[in-house]
Amino acid sequence: MPVVSPSQYAKMLEVAKKEHYAFPAFNVTSTETVNAVMLGLKNAKSDGIIQISTGGAEFMSGLGVKSMAQGAIALADYVRFIAEQYDVNVALHTDHCHPKHLEGFVLPLIQETERRRAAGLPNLYNAHMFDGSELSLADNLGKSAELLKRCAASELVLEVEIGVVGGEEDGHDTSGVGKEKLYTTPQDMAATHKALAPLGLYMLAATFGNVHGVYKPGNVVLKPEILRDGQAAIAQACGGENALLVFHGGSGSSLEEIHATLDYGVVKMNIDTDTQYAFTRPIAEHMFKNYDGVLKIDGEVGNKKTYDPRSYLKKAEQGMADRVVRACEDLRSAGKAMGRI
Repeated sequence: MPVVSPSQYAKMLEVAKKEHYAFPAFNVTSTETVNAVMLGLKNAKSDGIIQISTGGAEFMSGLGVKSMAQGAIALADYVRFIAEQYDVNVALHTDHCHPKHLEGFVLPLIQETERRRAAGLPNLYNAHMFDGSELSLADNLGKSAELLKRCAASELVLEVEIGVVGGEEDGHDTSGVGKEKLYTTPQDMAATHKALAPLGLYMLAATFGNVHGVYKPGNVVLKPEILRDGQAAIAQACGGENALLVFHGGSGSSLEEIHATLDYGVVKMNIDTDTQYAFTRPIAEHMFKNYDGVLKIDGEVGNKKTYDPRSYLKKAEQGMADRVVRACEDLRSAGKAMGRI
């Protein structure tokens, strides 16, 4: 099926919220990882989200280009082409864009969508994320409101973050941030919804102790009840409304914690670290088992069948696809592909 339209994506989010499941949002960096996500979604009979970060987009463009915007455009066009061959719905997102990267990442992509719409073509992406969590709340909401107005004019969803997701991702390190910043207050969630909801469709990544990366049990203390209390504050301040919530930094979370967030309004969960490992693990095994074939040792010629990249990238694609299926099952989206919507 094609990448969903703005109205179709809005319907997907509405149904997920109503039925208490979430769409897994998989970060990708290459056509191989896109193929793995599509295969996994197909096997799980789940709709889902493909997204790319600033670092992933730059990598996607290649060492000879190193352009976040160009890499993101190439990724979106590839997904649009290949998704036609699958019977699940996918949406396209960009991931964390900090203020310093707006000019080189999100703004050129919004401009490209505007250009395509003027030519009668579909939007490039379905949604963009602005991560202004390093700013004061007032400055964060001010910039988010400015971006949301522009996004709404092209039927784009804007994802925003308040509070701070700990850990490190794509060179943005928040491991030194005080623990109190890892927990968004109900008052800040209500202020965010009050400021942004009237301007267009948006999604809120509130923080409740979540951290990028994988940590041993006990190192990360999640408090999903923060989302519950925040939704209650939003409802009280905004006439019974609720926000569409996003779960960042979910690697290593327990199933109980994940399901609690779904009941509190999470409709999208970002997945990156776990699928990175699932992709790389089969490659490592292939190299260890076939070291004398992938290397020309002691004057030998090696074994083309084992150093042909296809021999190990197929295994990597399958390994990541299997992890995609598990994510869909964890988020209750498996078996719920909506068909043509």
